[in-house]
Amino acid sequence: MSVGVRRYAPCAPLPVALVLWLLSLRNVNLGGIGALGLLQVLPPLYWVAVVLLTGGFVATLRTPRLSQGWLAGYVLALIALIHATPTLLYPTLRYAWAWKHVAIVDAMLHHNGVVPNAGDLEIYNQWPGFFLLNVAVLKVLGLSSPVGYAAWVPPFANALMLVPLLLIYRSVTTDRRIVWTGVWIYYSVSWIGQDYFSPQAFAFLLYAWVMALVLRRLPAKARAPGEPASGRPPDRPTSGVLGGWGWSLVTVLLLVGAIVCSHQLTPLMVISGLALLMIPRRNRRVVWPPLVGAAVITAVYGATVARPYLSKNLGSFVSSLASPDGNVASGFRSLGSAAPEQVLVGFVDRGLSATVMLLAVACLVLRRWTRRTPIVWLLVAPLPLLAANAYGGEMLFRAYMFSLPAACFLIGALVHPSRRGQEAARTRWSGPRKALLPVLMLALLGGLFFSYDSKEAMNYYTSDEVAAASWMTDNAPPGAVIVAVTGAVPGLDERYDEHPEVVLAATAPQLQQLLVADPRTALLYSVGFVKSGTPVYLILSRAQMWELKLTGELPADTVARLADAVSATPGFTLVYRNANASVYRFTVG
Repeated sequence: MSVGVRRYAPCAPLPVALVLWLLSLRNVNLGGIGALGLLQVLPPLYWVAVVLLTGGFVATLRTPRLSQGWLAGYVLALIALIHATPTLLYPTLRYAWAWKHVAIVDAMLHHNGVVPNAGDLEIYNQWPGFFLLNVAVLKVLGLSSPVGYAAWVPPFANALMLVPLLLIYRSVTTDRRIVWTGVWIYYSVSWIGQDYFSPQAFAFLLYAWVMALVLRRLPAKARAPGEPASGRPPDRPTSGVLGGWGWSLVTVLLLVGAIVCSHQLTPLMVISGLALLMIPRRNRRVVWPPLVGAAVITAVYGATVARPYLSKNLGSFVSSLASPDGNVASGFRSLGSAAPEQVLVGFVDRGLSATVMLLAVACLVLRRWTRRTPIVWLLVAPLPLLAANAYGGEMLFRAYMFSLPAACFLIGALVHPSRRGQEAARTRWSGPRKALLPVLMLALLGGLFFSYDSKEAMNYYTSDEVAAASWMTDNAPPGAVIVAVTGAVPGLDERYDEHPEVVLAATAPQLQQLLVADPRTALLYSVGFVKSGTPVYLILSRAQMWELKLTGELPADTVARLADAVSATPGFTLVYRNANASVYRFTVG
């Protein structure tokens, strides 16, 4: 074998894995999706591609003379395998919240950037940045709805995240092993699923850019020992009133402004991260201008545009501050009522998250140089907000997500010794370490697939379900009430201003208990608020049944029992049916 062939041998698994992946998607039976989601239908060839891709990445990482472009190719391929697989397999947009955000964009597109008659959706008028951006994109491209490209947001959002991740990591070290291992692990453990068509995904990407731009300007002492200040020319000043920012500060503040008008939580994460970066004295001259700017922009926006929402919820914010333990514990939802498969997935979620954080802490203990870097402050930046507010029970997951870039860098530093100790480590345990890295990567990826793909039975919508929901919203006259058992209905919020909605699983506990005992009576009580003669449309579908089965919010047979009850009751008319959904119509008496 020639020298050239041996040199590029680690690159060969990349195209082979991509071909195997695409071949594996040809004959996937989506009808076989069950309580473990895509894990039940992805063929062995898919998993061969995952293992091959991981092995090729590790081999390329250990070949210093290969261009880092190959490492980027492996990471982009990993993103495709994880996030483009549902997009390529599914005929429709996945996930109920993505459909809801499509409906908001559609409403703003047709009402001059405003959500009319918003009601519970008024929050989108107060944080409209993401939606108005999509309205502008639709107008420029001449499209009528974002539903066509929304399905591709997860792979593209994750791919775009690669650039700020690299900037953050390279602001601390030039060791490509640490940088690229951290990047790979980030995509291997990012299971929260906040990368769909949403303001959160948009704001999180901008948050990463803000932190990347700030970290690149920190003094050399904030980097790994002996590392050059690679993020900026050595003669660029870091002194002066603005810490050497100049016009670059405008870019950071524009990013902060886009975050502030798009999402409620992310601006606070920005402020928390910057405030903690101010703790080391050496960072203060650089960090204080963007910190003050972010605080002022957030405060002004909260006092003006977002004032109605903040005023309405001020009491709950204050009460949350008094129960930090409750805020943290709110993320640990009981798994007792969930399907047995989802109980297993819940333990995998928790185990994966705990493993990531324990490995990050182990790095801080064993790699002392990492304690002197800004990464440690980004790791703990979400903790103040975690203690301050429950964020609807999701704060624990959001804290994990915002800590993840820093945690993954630390794991990369943990599995690779510093350059000063590299030779000693090679002689002592080079063999075990070489075997440990791919095993660790595959184990983390296994946890990700369990966590990320296991709920697809309720997140995936068939073409039949989309057709049924579309028929209902198109044919229900203005003022007609739309009722669903759960929110797992694609397009449920389309024309929300014309059709009041009732989601039975989200009603009062007493009504839910009645729904279990007497589905028809509970249905009639749920629409008791409308006047006599109002038409009501009830949609029952496959995804709703699966949501109940997976989450245990209501008995799994609730959808079927409700269908039987209304089918046998005079006055209820079946107006639409296909293989996966049914629509019934009745009139409030």
